[in-house]
Amino acid sequence: MRTGLCAAALLASANGAFASGALWCSVDDHQVAFQLDAGVTRGLGGPTFNFRGDLEIKARKAGDSLRKTVFEDQNLAQYWLDGEELRLLVYREHEAADSYRSVELTILTKARDESTYDGRYTLSVYDSSGADSEPVEFKGDVSCGAE
Repeated sequence: MRTGLCAAALLASANGAFASGALWCSVDDHQVAFQLDAGVTRGLGGPTFNFRGDLEIKARKAGDSLRKTVFEDQNLAQYWLDGEELRLLVYREHEAADSYRSVELTILTKARDESTYDGRYTLSVYDSSGADSEPVEFKGDVSCGAE
């Protein structure tokens, strides 16, 4: 009887550990537009899954490979989600002959209510093919959500 109760309790707690939710962030201002989405598990350290994103840097020329970037799971370098903060670091390198090009998107937010996070983004664009070796930065407000 005791073994049966322990097994039932273990199964009930395992179901809660594998529940999932989602997180998302979006911006569409005069500099950049992006949408990021991911699934998040509850328990097991809260890893993300199916991370996807689209970024457009409006200041870049229309054929420039850095103008549009698609993000996938491997581009989410770091993330933090708790009841108070949502933080994301998204990074992607672009292949270009004899040059180093990448985008790094940092999102820092604080909870406004239970599922809404407001804060700031910083987008750093590295392009060694140009005259400037310093990154170009774009900053602005961002709104995110999590459930």
